[in-house]
Amino acid sequence: MKTDELREKYLSFFETKGHTRVASDVLVPTWDPSVLFTPAGMNQFKDHFLGKVKLDFTRATTCQKCMRTGDIDNVGRTPRHHTFFEMLGNFSFGDYFKDEAIHWAWEFLTDKKWLGLPPETLSVTVYKDDQQAADIWHEKIGVPTSRISYEEEDENFWPASAPSQGPDGVCGPCSEIYYTAPGREALEIWNLVFTQFNRVGDPPDNLRPLPSKNIDTGMGLERTAAALQDVETNFHIDILMPIVQAAAEVCGVKYEYHSENGRRLRRITDHVRACTFAVHENVYPGANKEKYVVKRLLRRAVLDGHQIGLRDPFLCKIVPTVVEMMAGTYPELKETTERVAGVIEKEEANFFATIDGGLNRIEQSFDEMRKENRTTVDGHVAADLYQTFGVPPELFESLAAEHNLAFDWDGYEQAMLEHGEASGKLTHTVMGSKGPIDSLKQVHHKTDFLGYDVTEASATVLGIIAGKAPNDHLCDKMEEIGHEDPVRIVLDKTPFYGESGGQVGDVGKLMGAGFEFDVIDTQKDGELFVHIGHLKSGVMSEGDTVQAAVDTGRRDAIRRAHSATHLLHHALRKHLGDHAQQQGSKVEADWLRFDFTNLSPVTPEQLAAITEDVTSDVATAAEVKWETLPLAEARKQGAMMLFGEKYPDPVRMVSMGPLSAGTNSRELCGGTHLTNTKQVGAFEIISEEGVSAGTRRIVALTGQRAEQQVVETTTALDKTAKLLSCAASQVPEAVTALLAEQRSLKKLLSSGGAASDEPGPKLSSPTDQLSYQQAKITLTEAGRLLSVAPLAVPERVESLLSEVESMKRQLAERDAAGPLSADKLLESATKIGATTVVVAETPGAPQNLMRQLIDQLRAKEDSVAVLLAAREGDEKVTLIAGISKDLQQAKVSAGKWIGPVAKTLGGGGGGRPDMAQAGGKQPEKLPEALEVALKTIKEMIDA
Repeated sequence: MKTDELREKYLSFFETKGHTRVASDVLVPTWDPSVLFTPAGMNQFKDHFLGKVKLDFTRATTCQKCMRTGDIDNVGRTPRHHTFFEMLGNFSFGDYFKDEAIHWAWEFLTDKKWLGLPPETLSVTVYKDDQQAADIWHEKIGVPTSRISYEEEDENFWPASAPSQGPDGVCGPCSEIYYTAPGREALEIWNLVFTQFNRVGDPPDNLRPLPSKNIDTGMGLERTAAALQDVETNFHIDILMPIVQAAAEVCGVKYEYHSENGRRLRRITDHVRACTFAVHENVYPGANKEKYVVKRLLRRAVLDGHQIGLRDPFLCKIVPTVVEMMAGTYPELKETTERVAGVIEKEEANFFATIDGGLNRIEQSFDEMRKENRTTVDGHVAADLYQTFGVPPELFESLAAEHNLAFDWDGYEQAMLEHGEASGKLTHTVMGSKGPIDSLKQVHHKTDFLGYDVTEASATVLGIIAGKAPNDHLCDKMEEIGHEDPVRIVLDKTPFYGESGGQVGDVGKLMGAGFEFDVIDTQKDGELFVHIGHLKSGVMSEGDTVQAAVDTGRRDAIRRAHSATHLLHHALRKHLGDHAQQQGSKVEADWLRFDFTNLSPVTPEQLAAITEDVTSDVATAAEVKWETLPLAEARKQGAMMLFGEKYPDPVRMVSMGPLSAGTNSRELCGGTHLTNTKQVGAFEIISEEGVSAGTRRIVALTGQRAEQQVVETTTALDKTAKLLSCAASQVPEAVTALLAEQRSLKKLLSSGGAASDEPGPKLSSPTDQLSYQQAKITLTEAGRLLSVAPLAVPERVESLLSEVESMKRQLAERDAAGPLSADKLLESATKIGATTVVVAETPGAPQNLMRQLIDQLRAKEDSVAVLLAAREGDEKVTLIAGISKDLQQAKVSAGKWIGPVAKTLGGGGGGRPDMAQAGGKQPEKLPEALEVALKTIKEMIDA
């Protein structure tokens, strides 16, 4: 039986048993902070199991994309381990229980209409205390007792060992089904979890029966397909073997199951498939969380290729085969094949550039360990390898294991903390967190949102939560005015938008009989809307009726920015390509941040064209409308579907258009919007930058904030042109010339050379008129040259001009005083015993030149003490002192010498015995300070 056929049979079977077929959750559930990747089929139903949501169905069946990395070192080595895999499952939320779950599992496996496995090839396990399940298997199904085994809690309980070790929360016994093909070992293919208890505290009597019992099952698609296709490893099934063969062809080796290269090819197959799905969902290789996992998988696969003999990117060439094998069930993969391959190729190239250095350093560390008879890899060495060569510590650990060496994870963690970095090791929390919000969810389930239609409504207080976690609690009323900590209010319905989808939550007021509550933020927790704020006056109690009123001015500004993100997204795809898809967004009052996929920076010219398109779309005064429709219909109408986003069915589709190009913008979105694009008003992009590999970020303004930005931009360019005495269009050229002059003057000051009379570039007077977009590009380019934001250009230019003038004065002072040299300084030296003492002002000399002069004097004289001073305008003096070795041996210290001198100038400083530096803020006292210098060194030498 083909794998795709098995998947479809399973889902169809449970549909015949009244189950709702639910689409796979995304691989990376960004809304669930307890996991990085979806680890099991039940993950998307956690709130269903906990009774926190209102159920539209009580039976479900899925085929879930999953990712687990706990056994990553076994991938390729064993027949069954994967990082990415698919899990078939059927679920009951307070509906059927053990009897039906067991009967249906047996029917699907043995009935000839479905899988038709011989009953004698199947055996089962049950939890040692679950006699009920054992009786069903034996008495009702007819499984002989010889094929029923009783297992301990670490094997047949979920979570493992929960009765004795925890955690507290929902849990239950398991029953596993094994298949034994002729001539092969028994293979676990299905696990039935009976969640029937709530664990509270330690045993005994810590398992409390749940009032509503649930079923959570999981059948591994790949391993069941391997059993049905009678192959020795999951990697030989019909959807994986072609990928293995493609990997072998790309790597230029023959695939042999028992060879070392065979193991490498299987691991490459697994990792490239996992990364194809992850990158498809816009999870690119990076330093943290799920991005780190993708980086780790790719680099482990690259290492396998390197050990085979490859030195150039190759994983990217396998991506098309992965897509071909998986697109039957996941056709959306075809839309991103090129982008996914490009991202993987870039990460490969980065690692190939450093891998040889990293491997050489690893082998060197292994050699050192052998010589010193050490058996544990130093965690600090691993941290250094990660930071220098990008070698993931898990990869280092894997290589160490091949040499029978342990790995110092504690040392590695400590080293990374010392460097201010997270290590990337993964942590997960378990299902079942509890608190006052969870209590409200179980009773009320949801808040009805009215904010699409109104900004003010009457509502009832369902709950009042006071205090901070973990000591927050539900209370009946608030009797005090002005609480120190914010209070959370849950209503039965609300016009307030709860922060989600990148749009910030609303603010406003809740008013009732004799009380007023200021809402400073609104958040969503599941389907409850939580109003956060302070009681301003009166007493609010649970059950009170309130008038909930949103701040409409702020809401309108948020709507302008949110509708503008849709127009921006539309323009980005037009000018950059369909790959420029949303990676995240933040929408506030007349301000938006929009992250999107693009491997290179967006040029100023492209940004200008994008801005022009959005502005044109605003001017079309196109209608903005939204409707709720089936997901399939939205897809048919061309709605933008973001990869990695899970959508409900039906969905809310927001449409704008037709726009200026005659096309429409259609996106699935739950946010609040305008009714006409013209209401956006002005639109201005204020920055474009990279935020991670392959992800760019645009920040933009709308409405009055955008209008103000236009004024500030043109004003800044005009001011800069006047400062530079040039035409506005020549500002970048003038900035380049100014920076060159600054570098030249610095070089002259440090070298002791004379000022140059060479004229700068000829620039025209400020008379030209630029369009706004030209002015914006010009100012942006000037900002790039100066490494500042565009609006900061005038201030930076003014600072540079001041710095240049100061350096010119220093050069003039130095030229007026004559050329500086060690010989000239010796002409004014004083003798104190056998020591030559030089205390002098060196006009216009920079610090490095002063140090050079001191070194030259120490080279010329056997015993010498030198203190030089240089004014910087009328506000500062720099002092540098140095002494010869004989004086150091006599306990004379440059650091102690310079202290009293600096104090005379109203400053301070110090340094080593041989060389010290200080500064002062009273240049007018320099003559007095130089006298103090002579007096102090004489006392020190004579002591």
